[in-house]
Amino acid sequence: MEAGVTWPEPEGATRVQHLQVYRYDPDSGRNPRIDTYAIDRDKCGPMLLDALIKIKNEIDPTLTFRRSCREGVCGSCAMNIDGSNWLACIRSLDEINEPATVYPLNNMDVVKDLVGDQTHALAQYTSIKPWLRSKTPAPTRERLQSPEERKRLDGDYECILCFCCTSGCPSHWWNGDRFLGPAVLLQAHRWLVDSRDEATGERLDELEDPFKLYRCHTILNCTRTCPKGLNPGKKIAEVKLMIQQRRS
Repeated sequence: MEAGVTWPEPEGATRVQHLQVYRYDPDSGRNPRIDTYAIDRDKCGPMLLDALIKIKNEIDPTLTFRRSCREGVCGSCAMNIDGSNWLACIRSLDEINEPATVYPLNNMDVVKDLVGDQTHALAQYTSIKPWLRSKTPAPTRERLQSPEERKRLDGDYECILCFCCTSGCPSHWWNGDRFLGPAVLLQAHRWLVDSRDEATGERLDELEDPFKLYRCHTILNCTRTCPKGLNPGKKIAEVKLMIQQRRS
């Protein structure tokens, strides 16, 4: 790590929040560093993302991060905040440390600063074929579900693919080249329980692999760090159970 830059304190501020932010540009040829910024809380919005936008707009325009919806829906601003993965847009400044540490999601190559490379994670997501697979001819209108069938998707469809869970999964750190990780396996469960999908057997065949599925050791970091309050660990266990029940 190189020595980082400590930016000046805001003049006249009575409430100051300090942020220690990871900075790294692979194209520069320099090592990573930690820059320290000071924010006037009385002139900033309530969320960490507001503070990062303020830094970029008013202090250091070279700071790079992803953001879009600002409502915990798109998952773009996922990052490591005070040692845990979360969304910057829904992490209040009142909830962070003083000083707070802000890093990119771990277990991903850094594109720049707080932007992690999600190419591999998204490729793994594509590998499960996350779309309706049916053999019967398409109906003239929508494929219907009963309320009970629709309810089976609860806890799955809310996933926004922020990859906070996958980034925090030790099994994915060790075997990320072959283990699909909690976010992708949660999405796989979503299609396995969808009453409109007709490829359950094929999907289970594709998942029945020593690495793709069974490298989950139920550590449950994924559940603890999901900003949407989902339980990927439970859903992965249900997929394992579906495979076991199919054998018996």
